Amino acid sequence: MADAPTSAPPAEGKGPSKRALEKAKKKAETAAKKAQHLALRPKETKESGGAATPKSSASAEPANIFAEGWLKRVYEEKPVEQVKSRFPPEPNGFLHIGHCKAIAVNFGFAKHHKGVCFLRYDDTNPEKEEEIYFQSILDIIKWLGFEPYQVTYSSDNFDKLYELAEELIRKDKAYVCHCSREEVNRQRGGPDNRGTRYACEHRTRPIEESITEFRAMRDGKYKAGEAYLRMKQSLTDPKEGNPQMWDLPAYRVIEKNHHHRTGDKWRIYPTYDFTHCLCDAFEDISHSMCTTEFQQSRVSYDWLLEQLDMKVPGSEEKGPMQREYGRLNVGGTILSKRRILMLVEGATVEKKNADGTVEKKVIPPAVRDWDDPRLYTLVALRRRGIPAQALLKFVEELGVTDALTEIQPVRLESSIRRYLERTVPRQMLVLDPIKVVIEDVTAEEEQEITVPYDPKGTIPGERTVKFGKEVYIDRTDFREEDSKDFFRLAPNKVVGLYNAPFPIRATGFSKDESGKVTEIRAVKAPGEKPKAYIQWVDVATAIPVVARQYNSLFKSESPNTLDWKTGGYADDLNPESEIIFEHAVIERGLKDLLQDRSLNPSGSSDALVRFQALRTAYFCVDIKDSTEDKIVLNQIVTLREDKQK
Repeated sequence: MADAPTSAPPAEGKGPSKRALEKAKKKAETAAKKAQHLALRPKETKESGGAATPKSSASAEPANIFAEGWLKRVYEEKPVEQVKSRFPPEPNGFLHIGHCKAIAVNFGFAKHHKGVCFLRYDDTNPEKEEEIYFQSILDIIKWLGFEPYQVTYSSDNFDKLYELAEELIRKDKAYVCHCSREEVNRQRGGPDNRGTRYACEHRTRPIEESITEFRAMRDGKYKAGEAYLRMKQSLTDPKEGNPQMWDLPAYRVIEKNHHHRTGDKWRIYPTYDFTHCLCDAFEDISHSMCTTEFQQSRVSYDWLLEQLDMKVPGSEEKGPMQREYGRLNVGGTILSKRRILMLVEGATVEKKNADGTVEKKVIPPAVRDWDDPRLYTLVALRRRGIPAQALLKFVEELGVTDALTEIQPVRLESSIRRYLERTVPRQMLVLDPIKVVIEDVTAEEEQEITVPYDPKGTIPGERTVKFGKEVYIDRTDFREEDSKDFFRLAPNKVVGLYNAPFPIRATGFSKDESGKVTEIRAVKAPGEKPKAYIQWVDVATAIPVVARQYNSLFKSESPNTLDWKTGGYADDLNPESEIIFEHAVIERGLKDLLQDRSLNPSGSSDALVRFQALRTAYFCVDIKDSTEDKIVLNQIVTLREDKQK
């Protein structure tokens, strides 16, 4: 592909080119015609069988997702005086981008209706819970701009939950079962759930016997897997096709019984299906919103509340109301905690050969940690530099319905790019520097140039750039031999330098023993019109930095379909997912951004410094790896969509 000319910047005393003005005029006319067309179209509604009218342009503000559509209908089903919602994560891993939608929906719904939202840790499995996850979840919620009404724990209610479990047994709606997991599966109709369902012998045991056995579970008589408390639902009802009503477990024995809050008190722990709806009722939650994989759970959710007199059957007047929205998935990446753990820690997998022998394979880690910018955990996206408000804006653009939202990373990046375009200052960064000596620049001609942070004026402020006899340009902006499709610097060719007082012409260059160009010689070319403008950094005031560019972690667009069990995923890892420029340089203005955070109004509550590197990408300063002596930059997104993605 030909190297297209780079349009000139609005330099000192120089306005936009005629071509640029014509292009802008044509674009404005097209947008006006489109807006007029949409305005004349009749608005489609649900009653007319159509969908809502789309916005006229990418820059248009999306509708308030809480004031119309699915979330509006949820509120209209139960228009309470005070909305109470909750976000109930399991503290067994770091949140990912899908959780951003859940946080936005639950906290945003309460905020819109002037209600409150609880953060409730569903800490019912001490085998998988760690303190680092509790703190990270709260940090992420606050980073996204929300403050929980209360931070609660399912474990706060362990005593009350146990009492209700015994009450359920006394109502003959629960029993202790000693069947194996395989036997329970057979009772549920076999592996495909299509066989005949039948009850186990323990289902009809006397109530007092179940209470005695349940207390024996509590007191340590049984090991994990030897006894369960199961709810007596509709296992054998031939009309009941919902697996959530096939005698779900309510309590199980857990071997690692030391709990971060209750210590060694409990040997049995309640399941999600028993705990969640009851904790919703304890906290007087009005709207319990979750993703559609819990849609079938709504029946068991209501059933348990009704059995314990916490909900009126068939009515939403008493007790919480569960409703389900479509989750947010991102293609081309991995969101599974178990699989991300394999990427973070590496894995040892086994492969069975044709001769029956088993071969072990050790796969090294693919990323540095859970916050590696190539991942889509929220700690990774934050470290990569994506502003919290940009993520919330993206969720708002997507809207909320009961349909699954499956997006590709380029769509997220496009939204982030639009947000950053309006909120971050500009800087000149050279990733692979090569020195240019402008031989006829005198000491008197070296000068300080005042440059706005945003040539369009959207972002206020300005900085001074030193222009001297020696500058760095990027190695990709120079060719030893010129060609007609190359518009940047080459021998005897003119190129413009952003905001510099004159263009330059290359007159020669030097190489080292390996044949690599080490220095370019040039002269001033005042009055000549260059076909392209390039970024540069003054040698005397340049700040050395390490810049990291990011691409997809996988070659495949569907890494979830890869062979993870035997380690086949390792062959699909992209060797160029992270490209590091160890010797990059940036203009001295970065120091100003680091010292005065008001110059970086990206709308986030974090301390990251973000900027647009002209002609390169959007970057942020990595606060984890940067030191006083070494600044590390992470690429947030490219300046435009990569057509190869």
